Amino acid sequence: MSEQPVDDAASATQPVAETNPYGGAAAAGGPKRVRTRHFQNAKREGIKITGLTSYDMLTARIFDEAGIDFLLVGDSAGNNVLGYDTTLRVTIDDLIPLTRAVAGAVKRAFVIADMPFGSYENGPEDALHTAVRFMKETGAHAVKLEGGERSHKQIRRIVQAGIPVMAHIGYTPQSEHGLGGHVIQGRGEGVQQLLADAKAVQDAGAFAVVLEMVPADAARQVTELLEIPTISVGAGPYTDGQLLVWTDWAGLTVGRVPKFVKQYADLSGILAKAAREWRADVEAGSYPNAEHSYE
Repeated sequence: MSEQPVDDAASATQPVAETNPYGGAAAAGGPKRVRTRHFQNAKREGIKITGLTSYDMLTARIFDEAGIDFLLVGDSAGNNVLGYDTTLRVTIDDLIPLTRAVAGAVKRAFVIADMPFGSYENGPEDALHTAVRFMKETGAHAVKLEGGERSHKQIRRIVQAGIPVMAHIGYTPQSEHGLGGHVIQGRGEGVQQLLADAKAVQDAGAFAVVLEMVPADAARQVTELLEIPTISVGAGPYTDGQLLVWTDWAGLTVGRVPKFVKQYADLSGILAKAAREWRADVEAGSYPNAEHSYE
């Protein structure tokens, strides 16, 4: 959802209102706030949607200013913040302060709270209770939950309460044990289940759906079938948008990085180098010097 260019001649003679490529214009001098309607408009206009995970106000502010369309406070925080070996241990109380920090830092990006394992599986009313907590206690703009046909009642109940829902089908990490591990979904006859799941979440009222670890052609079929946008996490290029875990994308993740991740930075290397240099300066007595000391 990148901004449209502004005419140079016009900008030289009059104040410029930030252009909104989805209709109308944002207030002069103020950033446009991404809404659910912008996701739908982006699909219609063929404008790719961008998303990253975020778990704190520092990265949220940076990604927001960079123009990333939506930030997901994912249960991947279990692996990347809390030190868990699985997302299954993540609780609502783990994610609420992280989501609050992210939502409070952005001016433009759409913030989505991930509903963790165990917070919606019991049925629609439990799911609504979780969604309401996130909306009231964090300032998030929407929630995300996993599952297609098995979760359509939960999605419908949350949407009926006025809370936007992003669905998540294909490989669903919270079901890793039931799926037999990190297994690509939607291959062979599995594409029919993928299509059924996609249709179920759309019919339940989801405004968008994440497709994780499915073959590119299967994702293309889902994208062509649905009226709502599809967001790829390792689902190839034929979707309406892309989402990555920011620590993978920025080279901060320790260990194996998924095949579908392109690393755009080496933050792990940069931070390690800075830490070694600082330690060496302290040990040598060259930090702090007069420049970094008060008189």
